Amino acid sequence: MSKTFPTDWDIDQYKDDTDPDEHWELRREFMRVHKGKFSEDYLVALAKAFTNIEFMGCSYPAPLMVRVAELSKDVAQKYRDIKKTKLQRTFVSASDAAENKIKRRRTDPGPSGTRNR
Repeated sequence: MSKTFPTDWDIDQYKDDTDPDEHWELRREFMRVHKGKFSEDYLVALAKAFTNIEFMGCSYPAPLMVRVAELSKDVAQKYRDIKKTKLQRTFVSASDAAENKIKRRRTDPGPSGTRNR
């Protein structure tokens, strides 16, 4: 028989006003699904690690990564499916952007049909 933990605590007390709604909703769902399986403090820490991994790409020691992966499998599926269809940002270094701008000026004809210089 597995150990159970108190469930008479309020998940919403852990909402941080600086969290984007998407982050909070996913963290809240993680805690809701697993409430009673772990101590309150441990579950709150697991949920924070989970959202740090999902949203910020953080990594932790392997045992924690494995545990979070197992616990988040079903919770995060909807988010991961939505994420696949979202526009992905591509970052370009400032030097590459400047170089591309200069190349465009050299090859694009101006309004009179001559090249810009």
